[in-house]
Amino acid sequence: MDLLIMIIVGIAGLVMGFLITSTVLRKKVEKKSEGILKEAEEKGEVIKKEKILQAKEKFLQLKSEHEKIIQEKNATIQTNENRLKQRESVFGQKQEEFKRKQKEVETIRENLNAQLDLVNKKQQELEKSHKKQVEALETISGLSAQEAKAQLIETLKDEARSEAIMHVSEIVEEAKLTANREAKKVVIETIQRTATEHAIENSVSVFNIDNDEIKGRIIGREGRNIRTLEALTGVEIIIDDSPDAIILSSFDPVRREIARQALHKLVTDGRIHPARIEEVVTKTKKQIDQDIIEAGKRATIDLGIHGMHHELVRIVGKMKYRSSYGQNLLQHSKEVANLCATMASELGLNPKLAKRAGLLHDIGKVPDNEPELPHALLGMKLAEKFKEKQDVCNAIGAHHDEVEMENLIAPIVQVCDAISGARPGARREVVEAYIRRLNKLEELALTYPGVIKTYAIQAGRELRVIVGADKITDQEATQISYDLSKKIQDEMTYPGQIKITVIRETRAISFAK
Repeated sequence: MDLLIMIIVGIAGLVMGFLITSTVLRKKVEKKSEGILKEAEEKGEVIKKEKILQAKEKFLQLKSEHEKIIQEKNATIQTNENRLKQRESVFGQKQEEFKRKQKEVETIRENLNAQLDLVNKKQQELEKSHKKQVEALETISGLSAQEAKAQLIETLKDEARSEAIMHVSEIVEEAKLTANREAKKVVIETIQRTATEHAIENSVSVFNIDNDEIKGRIIGREGRNIRTLEALTGVEIIIDDSPDAIILSSFDPVRREIARQALHKLVTDGRIHPARIEEVVTKTKKQIDQDIIEAGKRATIDLGIHGMHHELVRIVGKMKYRSSYGQNLLQHSKEVANLCATMASELGLNPKLAKRAGLLHDIGKVPDNEPELPHALLGMKLAEKFKEKQDVCNAIGAHHDEVEMENLIAPIVQVCDAISGARPGARREVVEAYIRRLNKLEELALTYPGVIKTYAIQAGRELRVIVGADKITDQEATQISYDLSKKIQDEMTYPGQIKITVIRETRAISFAK
């Protein structure tokens, strides 16, 4: 029992102690918190006063800046107003000046109208006077004004025509004296400095054999050998009664050369049968292709041309087996290249570029396929395809006037092509075409009134026209020569140039008896 009371008393003591301690602690905490709050309130007041001061300073600063901006804007507005007032003043002055000038113009216009009326009156009086004079002249001459005018116009036309012909003759002669000398010098030096070789190709090749027994072996049993050879080469083989000769006929010189070399190998070897023929023809084709490339390389090396596309080199080599009017195409192109280089040097141009254009100018004549294009345009497209320079491409395309000339190399190539083709012995024509050309020359000259006789001489390079002295004057003879040259240029195709000479001769004949 005592123990229980002691426990209860102990517990009560603990509770009372706890309550007292908590009360004391609470009072201390309350006192401390009151101090903290008071300190915080004091700091808050200080911060508040600082912020208010900062806000006032910021306000004053912004106010100062705002007032400064307003002053600047006011100054700008004042300046603009001053300018506007000045412009208004200037505009007012100009307006007054315009009104003054307008009044002056009105005054001048009135004066002009008055003068115009006076002029009209005088013109009417002059017309009446002119009409009276014309009537008087018509009465005196017996001709109307229209008839007299027509006669005067005809007279003036004849005089103008005669004077024009005389002036044309003087201009032509002067041009010949000044320009012909230098042109002849350049062309003659170019021709003389260029050494050329001449080669003539046909559409037929002759293969010589030792004896006629070989003909039978070439024909083979039932003609199988010759049929195989013709089928593989595309060449017609003509075996006739000609002794020790076989004719190879084809429009393509490459095919003829393949057939000739293949036939030579077969006859030399002695084994002639279809399988052997096929083998030999295949090898010969490869050899000819290699020869074409080698010929192109030799041509470029001989001319000193570098950096050309290998396909263009092959096309150049292919020209070795083509001809134009009997003139070997490769030799012609090399000749044109040398002529172009020489002429370009004489004229102060780039000789290497001119030589390159001269060599390539006819590559359109030996394409791998046959498009329907003129050879000049086709050659230009090939050169463009293989990245040749624009000057070279234009010279190729323009050497027959297919496109417009854009540089000085183009006319040089055209002139040198004509020189190479027109020199004596360079080309040959079919006899019938040659005779037709000469006859047409004479017929064209005979169409002019007053022409008595015509003669085409110098292989068609000169046309002499004899006119009647009693029908044609000297001026009309000059006009006939000029008109005939133009007509020949427009209606005929010919190599080189044709000289037209009109002869007017007066003979006084008497007999002493």
